[in-house]
Amino acid sequence: MSDRSSTPSFISAVYAFAVVMLGTTLPTPLYSIYSEKLGFGVATTTVVFGVYAAGVIAALIGFGRWSDVVGRRKLLLAGALLSAASAVVFLNAGPVWQLLVGRVLSGLSAGIYAGAATTAVIELAPPSWRGRAPAVATAANIGGLGLGPLVAGLLAEYAPSPLRTPFLVDLVLLTLACVGIWRLQETVDVKPGARLGVQRLSVPADMRGVFVRASIAAFAGFAVMGTFTGVIPSFVVNILGIDDRAFTGFIVFVLFASSAVTQIVVRRMPTDPALIAGCAILIAGTCLSIVGLIAASTAALLGGAVVCGVGQGMSFSKGLASVVAASPADRRAEVTSTYFVVAYVAISLPIVGQGVAAQQWGLRPAGIAFNIGVAVLALVALILTIFVVRSPAHRTR
Repeated sequence: MSDRSSTPSFISAVYAFAVVMLGTTLPTPLYSIYSEKLGFGVATTTVVFGVYAAGVIAALIGFGRWSDVVGRRKLLLAGALLSAASAVVFLNAGPVWQLLVGRVLSGLSAGIYAGAATTAVIELAPPSWRGRAPAVATAANIGGLGLGPLVAGLLAEYAPSPLRTPFLVDLVLLTLACVGIWRLQETVDVKPGARLGVQRLSVPADMRGVFVRASIAAFAGFAVMGTFTGVIPSFVVNILGIDDRAFTGFIVFVLFASSAVTQIVVRRMPTDPALIAGCAILIAGTCLSIVGLIAASTAALLGGAVVCGVGQGMSFSKGLASVVAASPADRRAEVTSTYFVVAYVAISLPIVGQGVAAQQWGLRPAGIAFNIGVAVLALVALILTIFVVRSPAHRTR
């Protein structure tokens, strides 16, 4: 194993992380085109979007520990190739089942990168960047998720072949990522004969209170992200009457960008006050989104995206910090994986439910009901956190 602080390897890991995550949200502004071309409604759109989370969860459980055994580079290369396979499927997508396959492949790539790429970025950081490496990993992750809809929206609106050009560009970016990964310095001492295994999911009994309040906030925040990436494109076209893929991509980008910037800005803020503030801001953001839905207001919808992004970024990152701090060192990986599984369940099942409700009640009523539900969840997390912070046992720690 060579020096672990190679700047080129660090840059390559950050770039690969951002590009793979970009690929996972690339189809977002294209769903309205697919629905017109293939003749399906918002319920099917949410299912196509939601199966992505199934791939993420499968990868978190199935491959979560593999990079510690076979090395970071092999897992990062596998994730990039899965992302490329997803892009190829979307390039040739016809029936809905092909879209489902493409989304599952994309989810598998994201699930692999959630652990392996984050760890690789931190391990490969040069000495002068060690303190900022976790923030850089966050920026690559959430920033990539935000860039996907923005890039795809611009290409779909202003470039030829809107259902092909974004994925051709993605394949070019992934090719460069694979070249960088191939030359990446390995940070793991790979031991021959080491056994692979699945990542166990569990939470120690003595920290379940911490986990529950943090995971409720994470569930609410990720549900908001799911509705913006899975349902808002249909709302923009059908309710606002704006048939502009670039604008759709921009709204989703604003949400993710707000989350990424917030997570970096508040990284040194004390956990409990930040978690309380994050839940409160998330409630305000969902209320603003409800105003946007009721009034069909573009400004309110954009404002809701910004405020929800800030609230999600703060509540999720500080919720994760509280879970990590409370976890026993020898069980930290399984507790963290469990936290991420809760978050990705939130990005799938509630969104599919919203799609089914939209089919029955209409897009606007379903969206309002969903946002009210998210606000209630965030309020529960807020109350639980305030109760814990004010308890005598917590103050005397």
